[in-house]
Amino acid sequence: MKTANRFLAFAALLAGPGLALAADAAGPDSGDTAWMLTATALVLFMTIPGLSLFYAGMVRSKNVLSVLMQCFAITALMSVLWALYGYSLAFDTAGMEAGVTNLRSFVGGLDLAFLGGVTVDSLTGTVPETVFMTFQMTFAIITPALIVGAFAERMKFSAMLWFMGLWFTLVYAPIAHMVWSGDGGFMWDLGVLDFAGGTVVHINAGMAGLVAAIMLGRRKGWPTTAMPPHNLALTVVGASMLWVGWFGFNAGSAVAANGTAGMAMAVTQLATAAAALGWMFSEWLSHGKPSVLGIASGAVAGLVAITPASGTAGPMGALAIGVAAGVGCFFAATRLKRAFGYDDSLDVFGVHGVGGIIGALLTGVFADAALGGAGLAEGVTIGGQVWVQLLGVLFTLVYTGVLSFVILKVLDLTIGLRVSEEAETQGLDLAAHDERGYVL
Repeated sequence: MKTANRFLAFAALLAGPGLALAADAAGPDSGDTAWMLTATALVLFMTIPGLSLFYAGMVRSKNVLSVLMQCFAITALMSVLWALYGYSLAFDTAGMEAGVTNLRSFVGGLDLAFLGGVTVDSLTGTVPETVFMTFQMTFAIITPALIVGAFAERMKFSAMLWFMGLWFTLVYAPIAHMVWSGDGGFMWDLGVLDFAGGTVVHINAGMAGLVAAIMLGRRKGWPTTAMPPHNLALTVVGASMLWVGWFGFNAGSAVAANGTAGMAMAVTQLATAAAALGWMFSEWLSHGKPSVLGIASGAVAGLVAITPASGTAGPMGALAIGVAAGVGCFFAATRLKRAFGYDDSLDVFGVHGVGGIIGALLTGVFADAALGGAGLAEGVTIGGQVWVQLLGVLFTLVYTGVLSFVILKVLDLTIGLRVSEEAETQGLDLAAHDERGYVL
């Protein structure tokens, strides 16, 4: 293990949700199991209905059903792929050895394909492996669903399904394996700290969303034509669901009902609140008025940023991470996007990509015991850990960016990525699904 206590949960499972341990002859712990069943339901709740409503409120009314459909279809597709081979690619540790870099450092094998060996009696730490497998499935569901916001209102439904299936296989599962599979995993051995998915989920999805937004091109009329959210009430409801569900996301990543889970819950609440205020005041100073969309987006930015640090940061560190994320993501979602001219429809890169980067780097700072964190490895300084975090961020950006580009390029050359101009004007609810969307 890379840290002095790798915050107990690391010692118990991994640097986040992780590695299956030998079964305890005494069987599963009922308290841990009850908490993980709850956490699993909370994380699924984050995608359907949380993220679905958050996104649906921000698009134009003619596209609201298309966004809901995409999130729902991704939930179904990822569930099946996870059971067939995704869980194995992410968490099969056969052939791995600490300090040895080989193919198994980057992706798991197929020993767990079709959930082979995952029985009613098999354990991961103190919980049934079936529960751990399903908990991890919910992470595999929400990560590609996040990408939807970057290309909302303009990608073919068929192309979206192909992209998500291939991206899950070639990008998500390998990154999850590198970070969370334990000794021998590429980023694990580097010492990257990622408790609940700063690199695996948010930087990963944010970078893929940026590449997709650039490759599909701008929506017709953007940025000269105003495209305001059609129903901010839905967005606020969705953001609220994400906030509540995120306790399962972060505190559940302890894979136990223990002190680490309790601290993860506390810092998640504090960082989210600080980020919501940070975004609100930044917008107030810049634009003269605070907005409902802004404070909701700021809260999500805080949830994103605290995710990698939720097992190592203390309460005051969480407040600092939250403020940095709220302010940083505000400027990324407004000025950075306009400066570079990419149409990231719902600010996936601005919130999840940038928020994930801020959180990943500051994890290396606020894990230090002197700043109230869980402690760094013996002999590791804040600067040294931040450097390791930076390497993890850069590797994820490059790996995800290149693979996402290749997948999208192949799909564009074969089935095409973008709907016709007529379909885009009509709206994807009717053009793709022959149904009418929500009308306030």
